[in-house]
Amino acid sequence: MNNRASYPYRRLPLRYAGIVLPLLLSVVMTFVVSGIATARGIGLAPTFVSTWMSAWGLSWVVAFPTLLVVMPLVRRLVGLVVETPAR
Repeated sequence: MNNRASYPYRRLPLRYAGIVLPLLLSVVMTFVVSGIATARGIGLAPTFVSTWMSAWGLSWVVAFPTLLVVMPLVRRLVGLVVETPAR
């Protein structure tokens, strides 16, 4: 099966993976964690959604650049802990 036929849009070149991975990871993780923290802090109050979105935006602004800086170090640490396959 042709891979291009299953995607109605062009994919980014592989060189962007180092930015796309932390981008998507930071969006998902900050969304979940800020939602849990907001629910824990104020409960399901009428202002829950607006407070959550405000907390999410602030946490994402911090998380994304942090991941860009930290990811190379984390990859090295994973390489020290995880066995690589024999070639």
